[in-house]
Amino acid sequence: MHVFPQLRKLEKKYANELVVIGVHSAKFPNEKEVENLRNAVWRHDLEHPVVNDADFQVWQQYACRAWPTLMFIDPEGKVIGKHEGEISYEPFDQLLGQMVAEFDTKGVLDRTPLRFHLDREPTGPLSFPGKVLADPATDRLFISDSNHNRIIVTSLDGAVQQVIGSGSVGLNDGDLASASFNHPQGVALVGDVLYVADTENHAIRRVDLAAGTVETIAGTGNQGHMREGRGPGRTTELNSPWDLVAHNGTLYAAMAGTHQLWSMTLSDSRIGPYAGSGREALIDGPLAAAALAQPSGLTTDGTKLYFADSETSSIRSADLNPTGRVGTIVGLDLFVFGDMDGSEHNVRLQHPIGITYFEGTLYVADTYNHKIKRVRPATRSAFTLLGTGEPGDRDGRGDQAMFNEPSGLSMANGRIYIADTNNHRVRVADLSTNEVSTLELRGL
Repeated sequence: MHVFPQLRKLEKKYANELVVIGVHSAKFPNEKEVENLRNAVWRHDLEHPVVNDADFQVWQQYACRAWPTLMFIDPEGKVIGKHEGEISYEPFDQLLGQMVAEFDTKGVLDRTPLRFHLDREPTGPLSFPGKVLADPATDRLFISDSNHNRIIVTSLDGAVQQVIGSGSVGLNDGDLASASFNHPQGVALVGDVLYVADTENHAIRRVDLAAGTVETIAGTGNQGHMREGRGPGRTTELNSPWDLVAHNGTLYAAMAGTHQLWSMTLSDSRIGPYAGSGREALIDGPLAAAALAQPSGLTTDGTKLYFADSETSSIRSADLNPTGRVGTIVGLDLFVFGDMDGSEHNVRLQHPIGITYFEGTLYVADTYNHKIKRVRPATRSAFTLLGTGEPGDRDGRGDQAMFNEPSGLSMANGRIYIADTNNHRVRVADLSTNEVSTLELRGL
């Protein structure tokens, strides 16, 4: 995901010199399905061809070892370079500029324009909504309408009250109508202030709902790589903040890009890592020494932070004190995943992204299994609550309802609000009847 923004700039700059071909060699079974890959191409706004390398044939032929891997191929079809891991724009641009000059000199560069047919479908009022936050005290629901680059505020029954963001991609502060975001995800509410994880801007935004203003409080707009220390919010670079939760004057962030949890003291706006060394793995232990892997969902019971550690397909916890520890509730390793209910080492999830706490139970969006599950920390157990395990779009009883990569959850008045991401909908599950319905948005 971090390579895509660099590629977009380069595809535009070298429109008639550079051809990008994406090769999707999937780790998770759900990612191998063509329809799910098509949704991912739409969600990430890709405009180049993508190969579904479901059997790792291309991966093996090019001797790849890591995600991502960049292969450089000259105009005559010869592999002339390889880069493993992320790469920043400047050296990427410099290298391509040198290659263009070299192949121009040799007279082998063909600038005949290529045109691709973009496979797109209209999504409706929402486009890949990533997260939701329900606030029963004020009868409000906050929806991260991620691919429309905005936040929708409705009543809990779907009447639209506010739209935050112009819909254009950008990092502009100002009033609600002119401010801009870039694929926002998780939000946290403190009084009448909404904090937004502005994921692809690598920033945290503060929305004053009463005054109708948006301001950036952390991040510069550039992807950062800091893994220790603390700094002022406005000058510290972040790395894909994915979810937020507030507790006792501190804002906690699931910093997916550095495989850490971060914290920001709201009184002085200083920010930095809270848990995780930055190594991508599943290792429990003291906060600073533990290893996480792409945490993407975050919640709290007031004593612990609970998070969906997506790449390890696990649900984990971090104590809310500086001498605390990180522990694993369910989940085993980076390459151990599946769909199995049970307890302790018998549990298997597949890339969970959403999580919320309610009365001793964690409700989890088991995203790549297209299910909502109950996880009980006390017994280290997990059980399916909603969904069939197959992607689909169907209301009804819990074991018959169908979702498509649900990614966000929030609880209010005995109901679970669900960001059903690939269905471009918000679903509502009544816990007393186990009935799932689609929230009708009125006035959007």
